[in-house]
Amino acid sequence: MHVALATLIIAAAAPTLSAASGPTAPNPLLESWSTPFGVPPFERIRPEHFTPAFEAGMAAQRKEIDLIANNPELPSFANTLEALDASGELLASISSVFYNLSQAETNDSLQALAQEIVPKLSAFRDDIFLNEKLFARVKTVWAQRQSLPLESDQRMLLQRTYKAFVRGGADLDPAAKERLRVINAELALLGVRFGDNVLKETNAFRLVIDRREDLAGLPPGVVAAAAAAAKAAKLEGKWVFTLQAPSIWPFLQYADNRDLRRQLLDAYTTRANHGDALDNKPIASKIAALRAEKAKLLGFPTWANFMLDNNMAKTPENVYGLLNQLWPAAQAKARQEADDLQAQIKAEGGTFQLAAHDWRYYAEKVRKAKYDLDEEVFKPYFQLDNVRQGVFWLAGKLWGLQFVEHTDIPRYHPEVRTFEVKDADGSHVGILMVDYHPRPGKRGGAWMTNYRDQWIRNGVEIRPIIANVGNFTRPLGDLPALLSLDEVETMFHEFGHALHGLLSKCRYRSISGTEVALDFVELPSQIMENWVLEPEVLRVYAKHYKTGEPIPQTLVDKLLRARRFNQGFATTEYLAACLLDMDWHTLLTPVEVDAAAFETLSIARMGLIPEIVSRYRTTYFNHIFGGGEGYSAGYYSYVWAEVLDADAFEAFREKGVLDQTTARSFRTNILEKGASEEPMDLYIRFRGRAPSVAPLLARRGLR
Repeated sequence: MHVALATLIIAAAAPTLSAASGPTAPNPLLESWSTPFGVPPFERIRPEHFTPAFEAGMAAQRKEIDLIANNPELPSFANTLEALDASGELLASISSVFYNLSQAETNDSLQALAQEIVPKLSAFRDDIFLNEKLFARVKTVWAQRQSLPLESDQRMLLQRTYKAFVRGGADLDPAAKERLRVINAELALLGVRFGDNVLKETNAFRLVIDRREDLAGLPPGVVAAAAAAAKAAKLEGKWVFTLQAPSIWPFLQYADNRDLRRQLLDAYTTRANHGDALDNKPIASKIAALRAEKAKLLGFPTWANFMLDNNMAKTPENVYGLLNQLWPAAQAKARQEADDLQAQIKAEGGTFQLAAHDWRYYAEKVRKAKYDLDEEVFKPYFQLDNVRQGVFWLAGKLWGLQFVEHTDIPRYHPEVRTFEVKDADGSHVGILMVDYHPRPGKRGGAWMTNYRDQWIRNGVEIRPIIANVGNFTRPLGDLPALLSLDEVETMFHEFGHALHGLLSKCRYRSISGTEVALDFVELPSQIMENWVLEPEVLRVYAKHYKTGEPIPQTLVDKLLRARRFNQGFATTEYLAACLLDMDWHTLLTPVEVDAAAFETLSIARMGLIPEIVSRYRTTYFNHIFGGGEGYSAGYYSYVWAEVLDADAFEAFREKGVLDQTTARSFRTNILEKGASEEPMDLYIRFRGRAPSVAPLLARRGLR
């Protein structure tokens, strides 16, 4: 998943850091950093530094805004739009540290700090967008846009800035502006609470097993990881399974004990849904109602209309159109798969009906029977460091990039590794941090983010600092981290986002790198997944961790034959979450609803088969409710972008998957451009035509 940072992102919390400081000690967040490449001095930053730093950052940008708004010169692109884009650099720097570390290394005391900071940031953002003098200057330049000699990136900056002010309430009457301020402040706090509740619920649950017979079916590596988790929890001699991805999914895939599978999946799918202080149902309902009210204040019929106005899809009708084009085929495929799984249950003498907690377990059995394929056989060939090196090799082969590890660069956690990225000519491209393993202070999932944007400041190019963060399988004892195929694909995916940030060549900060339409931002990430099983790439990274032998072609052939296996399930559980998201955000009235009843109705309306649970349910749908606007009315963007990536990869297949001419075109037309032009224009320039949905349907076996 992509996480984009803008100057005024509302942060969630800050990290636990240990350097000593006293009341008169300097605040490292307010200093000019002399660290290598200007990386934040994480080891010196303490929680108490954030509040005064934010106050100073807001004060500095407030002065910059006042100078722009009260400039006696006539409004121009340079003295208004460019000046506004360049403002708030200090605040952006502080926000990036605060926001990013809150996601990767937080704790209870620092989550509490967000309750103080979030409303201030929300109010400050409103102060900018509701500044009448400032908007008047922006509006004046906007009115002159047809006669101004602007280049394409300047036209995009003007368009996006003007729209941002209008969407921020600049055209509202005074009463509506005040109501908008209240809504924004409340939404900011509710988003923080939602995310905090999900993290607490995820960390609180553990399935403790004390009988070895209850481990039947589990691979030795999974059992060993559970024993290590038990030892860490001071439960030596037992086995602990959690709701973290490396623990829950192998258990559901391999554990013979059906009741324990049920317990674990129930715990996962009922997170923050227990009617207690951590219950997210009222929070989600309140967020949806406030968003509906905000949309209407700003002249949109629904929140989805408001959000999609900035995306390629433009309208809810277009999103539902795509989802409903895929849904019938996905459901039909899933029903066929369910029949196969039920037949497997019957063949083993079972008399029960297939349930959600059975799907992965029996899918694994059917896969073995149909394709002689056991995913555990592949893990020894997917050592994490080798996979990362394979990703780096691919970037080198396609774009000439080089990755040089540095151990002298500050890190926010000992597990972080840091690389300088260089271009083919040896010039500096940027810094890439990688942080791959789950921790209690890290939220679930995987994402890319940036500590510094790429842009040009006073004629000097600022190069980016990017991070890839994940929750991949940990090393265990003498074993290195051995990944599942899904984890390998996720690493390639997030690295695609990193490339989008690293290779940016834009003048303006607010349109650089990944600051693009939400349903376009997943193209650079998802296209990278296409190379995972390409033979030329596999030969580089898929080597046995003990012998160094490359993965046998017989195993690769099995993988390729089984690529479409279980795609009905995978597509259906994803599309169900997309439809649930859209249903929540096409509410026409700003009224709080019963969240449980609403979700039940949504699931019934889409006709989701009972053997499949939506990938995300309302109470832990962090993408859409957990802080900021996020992917609200935007979870569909993965499949929208998959239409683009499946079609775009055909261009590589036509010329050769490692064809450097095609890669160069993708770099110059997509990866370097940010939002300097309309996304469809960029895509057509790369591909020579608009995208077709046919490659996606073929890839998923839905036609």
